[in-house]
Amino acid sequence: MFYRLSRLIFLIFLGLFTIYLFYLLTIIYKIYQFRDINPMYTSLMEYQIGEQAKDIQLTWTPYKSISNDLKRAVIAAEDDKFIQHQGYDWESIENAIYKNLKQKKKVGGSTISQQLAKNLFLNSEKKISRKLNEFVITFFIEMILSKKRILEIYLNVIEWGNKTYGVHAASKKYFSIKPYELNALQSAKLASMINNPKYFDKNFNEPYLVKKTFVILNRMDYSIAP
Repeated sequence: MFYRLSRLIFLIFLGLFTIYLFYLLTIIYKIYQFRDINPMYTSLMEYQIGEQAKDIQLTWTPYKSISNDLKRAVIAAEDDKFIQHQGYDWESIENAIYKNLKQKKKVGGSTISQQLAKNLFLNSEKKISRKLNEFVITFFIEMILSKKRILEIYLNVIEWGNKTYGVHAASKKYFSIKPYELNALQSAKLASMINNPKYFDKNFNEPYLVKKTFVILNRMDYSIAP
């Protein structure tokens, strides 16, 4: 009886592992494609707005056509060790875990690469399984894509307001200019919106956002884009 139960458990585990391995291989294949092919919509977009995500046509902006100020601003705001790390900022993760457990604060420790993994293939659910998948996928993103390509895709797919995705849509919506025309102050403003884009879309001149913009602006002097 015990042998049969153990065998059943083993077969179930093997089946689940096989399914996950197939899922992971599919993700890896897509990441390889993203070296040369630009994603037109993301899993997070589908999660947020459903089938309408496929109707949103992302206007792709090549890396060289994106303001260097914006690249530096986003790195300053979201991941100041982006150039140095291999996908994970262990110090930030440790601090986030400490604040979440000890101070009961919802603090994130995700790098740009981890955020890209979530955007491309996952969703924003607060589940351990989602976070573990993000952790694994980030490893392959860093292994397969260059830092420039990671940042390029990230800036072209992230949310910057209600149904506003990517730097082209954001620069046009908020400043009526093209991505390469963004100056340092405008770039810092956009970077300051990333953690809560829908709210700041409706509160674009909120004092807190203005204050955060100038904090990021001051930090940009120490940011280096790939």
